[in-house]
Amino acid sequence: MTEPPRPPGAGDPGPQPDPTAPSAPYGSSPAGEPPTAPLSGAPAAGGYPPPGDYPPPGGQPPSGGGYPPPGGYPPPGGGAPGYGAGYPGGGGYGPPAGYANNDDKTWALVAHFGGAAGMLIGGGVLGWIAPLVALLARGNQSPTVRAHAIAALNFQLIWSVIALVGWILTCILIGLVIGFGAMIVGIVFGILAGVKANEGQLYRYPMSASLIK
Repeated sequence: MTEPPRPPGAGDPGPQPDPTAPSAPYGSSPAGEPPTAPLSGAPAAGGYPPPGDYPPPGGQPPSGGGYPPPGGYPPPGGGAPGYGAGYPGGGGYGPPAGYANNDDKTWALVAHFGGAAGMLIGGGVLGWIAPLVALLARGNQSPTVRAHAIAALNFQLIWSVIALVGWILTCILIGLVIGFGAMIVGIVFGILAGVKANEGQLYRYPMSASLIK
């Protein structure tokens, strides 16, 4: 049997591509065809995304065709941080509680802690020296220092006298006990008064008398 005639062009494979010809770059159209537009979000020819296709972090699209708004994007959580954020305001470095200034606090501590140190160093009879120095040096300028110094001075004077009597009576056993006892009392209560003075409080000494006013 004979093959029926084919219409013109049927079964003709047409021109074959030249295998030695360079291939077209990625994203471009084959030779002889119009270029196709890239899909939204797909990289264009050259490997760079088109302007405006990628939103900034946070999912908010930029205004004005792909450029960030003036001043940049706000930080996460909203709101721009102000100057000095995270630091306390002024007024946090004032004078210590209970005192007009640091000098008053220093002299109050000298009166109490110095009295305790004087009792320890002087064998129980020199605890009155530091309160007297604080009273003379700062008592006239500061009523607060004067109150602390007088309280310490009255207490240390009484127990210094008791300690002195005890040391005089060391010829008998009871004198030795009195001397050591008075020294320990002056040291302990002097330290307690100094701790309260450091907190801005006036300590009321027990077993004291108002000898100095």
